Amino acid sequence: MGIQGFPIILLVNIFFGVSMSFVLPFNSMFGIDEVGMSNTTFGIFMLVSSLSGIVISTIIAKLSDRIPDRKIILVLCAAAGVIGYLGFAFSRDYFVLLAFSSVFLGISSSTFAQVFAIGREMLTKSDMPPKQLPFYMNILRTIFALAWTVGPAIASYVLLYLGFVGLYVVAATANACVAVITLLFLHRKVEAKGGKASQADLPLRQIMLQPTILINLIAFTCIATANTLNSMNMAQFVTKELGGSGENVGLIFSIPPVFEIPFMLGFGYMATRMKSDKLIRLGAFIAFVYFGALYFTEAPWHIYSIQILSALYISITNGIAITYFQDFLPDMPGTATNLYSNSNKAGNMIGFMLFGVIADSFGYRNVYLTCALFTLAAAVLLVALGRSKRMQVQASASA
Repeated sequence: MGIQGFPIILLVNIFFGVSMSFVLPFNSMFGIDEVGMSNTTFGIFMLVSSLSGIVISTIIAKLSDRIPDRKIILVLCAAAGVIGYLGFAFSRDYFVLLAFSSVFLGISSSTFAQVFAIGREMLTKSDMPPKQLPFYMNILRTIFALAWTVGPAIASYVLLYLGFVGLYVVAATANACVAVITLLFLHRKVEAKGGKASQADLPLRQIMLQPTILINLIAFTCIATANTLNSMNMAQFVTKELGGSGENVGLIFSIPPVFEIPFMLGFGYMATRMKSDKLIRLGAFIAFVYFGALYFTEAPWHIYSIQILSALYISITNGIAITYFQDFLPDMPGTATNLYSNSNKAGNMIGFMLFGVIADSFGYRNVYLTCALFTLAAAVLLVALGRSKRMQVQASASA
């Protein structure tokens, strides 16, 4: 709490988490059940939105690493979220929604990267030992998860009584709180960027083609693809395949964050004692087990206990992973966090393209078989990368 500005960024993260927890679990219900999209047209809608988000957020991330203070960028990203979610609240036209999603929510998608880049800068400039960074970054990620502990459950009741208008108005209000808090209360000592920060001028392609970064990007894209398929499929699977209700969906999405909080703190502490790449490989394997278990569920209540596995792998792949990527480019936290974020968006695009085809052709249950295959591929890639690194170290030691 004594780190300058850190309590404010923690508060900002709560409101940002609330907006996400109200929106993401019900995306497919909004598009398919409220607007009337088919599985395929909804996939196309989300594909275009994610592609736009990748392009816009990449530009914003590179810009943020060149300027002295990210505060104004965070304010603008949050303000764009307000406009985007208000558009979703009051429009049901496919192309109007696509415009709001591609432009305003595309800009808003950079909020996540900017919050964690600011958090990383605050911790780096403090007196904290560098070895403790993963633990405290996981505290920041845990605050985001805290908003998810009750967010989806509350959102399900907002949806029941106020409909999607109320749902998106709450999301817009949360983004407005992010903008106002950042603008009025986030005061930091701003230093002109120079020296090592000039690395921000490196071409993005040169950064991405580094073998370690490239393999991790592919692996995390596979995990994100499975996550996206799961988020799009869960509501439909529970209500149409297992005979559950919207309340079941809200409860299912609320369970993992309850466990994510202690898990993230625990794994964050472990990351100060051991190499993060070992934990990342463990997370990919747990994800494979989780999606394999979902494939065999027969009732909504079966999913409740399985969601603990979701909390385990999310705590690693969405918690430690942020610091893990930032360590690749320690002087470019905006670009590094955005690379991680863009691997999620690339996975989103693949998931959006596949969801309609798999769900329409093979059913909602087989979507989880696909998720298991993607996470298995991620685990294999990460294990192969770890083995390659060990062989290089041994070769260097014997030379």
